[in-house]
Amino acid sequence: MNRFLDSLSAGFGLVVTSPLLAVSALAIKLVDGGPVLFRQTRVGRDGVDFELLKLRTMVVDAEHKGAGFAVDAGDSRITRVGKILRKTSVDELPQLWNVVRGDMSLIGPRPTLRYQVEKYTARQRKRLDVLPGLTGWAQIHGRATLPWDERIELDVWYVENRSPRVDLKILLRTPLALVGGTYKGASGGWRGGDAT
Repeated sequence: MNRFLDSLSAGFGLVVTSPLLAVSALAIKLVDGGPVLFRQTRVGRDGVDFELLKLRTMVVDAEHKGAGFAVDAGDSRITRVGKILRKTSVDELPQLWNVVRGDMSLIGPRPTLRYQVEKYTARQRKRLDVLPGLTGWAQIHGRATLPWDERIELDVWYVENRSPRVDLKILLRTPLALVGGTYKGASGGWRGGDAT
């Protein structure tokens, strides 16, 4: 049932947001002519790798320049258009296709990079027991402002306590978190876990 609802909702989301995605893609192209999408290998359920999609918000090959995968506020590699896309989390919309494909769910721990997973403790690896999500328990609790271990602990709590009620609370609070500025979306949480 969850899989069916994920696919249906994500497919509908792609249709509804397609005009916004088209405008964003055009803006990205006009900036430097580079690719619209940024593709990066992330770790999904049961530790299986998958290709995560995002709208590109940084210069081409940003992960090989400057701070590499780490992205700080005011990073000079972020393009003018990228700043807007990141602030509004529009850059995360292509991950709806990841949901349709079954790589991700609408709700779950944000997918992380392999080198981050390799640092997990046995308890932290529980976050790999479910599909990664577009939004999650840690996101609505200020993930970008929390220490790494606390973010992971929130994700583990979700895995151990998930229910339709908890999922509904996450769905309802995500827009509020976006407006309030605490939700930073994916990428590696932390709004800067990847160079995109």
